[in-house]
Amino acid sequence: MLVQFSAARISSGISLGIWDVGFGAWDLTDLSVEIGSLRLQNPLIAASGCFGYGVEYTDAVDLSTLGGVAVKGLFLKEREGHPPERIVETPSGMLNAIGLQGIGVHRFIREKLPELRRLRATVIFNICGSTLDEYVELARILSDADGVAALELNISCPNIKEGGITFGCSLHGTFDVVSAVKKVTSLPIIPKLTPNVTDVASFARASEDAGADAVSLVNTFLAMAIDIETRRPKLSNIVGGLSGPAIRPIAVRMVYECRRAVKIPVIGMGGIASARDALEFIIAGATAVQVGTANFVDPFIWPKLLGGIDDYMRRHNVARIADLVGTIDTTAREKQWISS
Repeated sequence: MLVQFSAARISSGISLGIWDVGFGAWDLTDLSVEIGSLRLQNPLIAASGCFGYGVEYTDAVDLSTLGGVAVKGLFLKEREGHPPERIVETPSGMLNAIGLQGIGVHRFIREKLPELRRLRATVIFNICGSTLDEYVELARILSDADGVAALELNISCPNIKEGGITFGCSLHGTFDVVSAVKKVTSLPIIPKLTPNVTDVASFARASEDAGADAVSLVNTFLAMAIDIETRRPKLSNIVGGLSGPAIRPIAVRMVYECRRAVKIPVIGMGGIASARDALEFIIAGATAVQVGTANFVDPFIWPKLLGGIDDYMRRHNVARIADLVGTIDTTAREKQWISS
């Protein structure tokens, strides 16, 4: 039986989760979180690049029950991406070099956004640019569109040679893109940070200094796979981005570091495949989390994630998910002497 979730808003505007599993409703818990001026009904966001444009998953999940949907990255113009092979399965993960194939922002606004509005999805636009001016123009266009909740700046895709990653691997570049976009829009700005740097927390600080409302991390790790029989790369692009459970412990560490470095919210992602995974990120310091690769394994994962988080909150007497953010206890443990 597929578990269905509905959100009831009370007069205070707080979003309360009610799960109907056929034998009565669970206790009410406040799952709402705030990302700058954006209020999400729960902390679960579908990650860009693994959820299409959102409309493709409507047979699997009611988009209005998600905290948000970060749609596939958009440039000003349509983009073909890389030729096959573009995806390779790896131990506990996936390697991809799609190359940010997409329909472009104008087609998206015409063809996809009306349906997302009808479905009452909270849409976070992941925008990509080959130049700083392209990011600025995308922000201008989307600021005038109805149904845009926030902008996620993709400055961290590891498998294209131009644009975003050039900005995302430079502190000055990160600052310049965020500050330029901030000047032309009132929408919440969320730069998506790359893990392929020495000190990711310094990029979170640069984003905050430039006026970002939050940061999201991590994007994929630059990686490679080789067919030993042919001695050729398995990807046409030679290298690609590694995602999935294999990267989760590194991503959790990076979220923890960024949470300690900045005051703005941190959105965590990287290998989340269960409620326990999501909670690990939240306890490390993530205000919200994004789920990506797991959608390919289980498109029906969302009620399981929300149900698991709700169950954890009830068992630990946590009334508000926001009260759980960054509650990791790093105090030294007492030594336990073991007699031989």
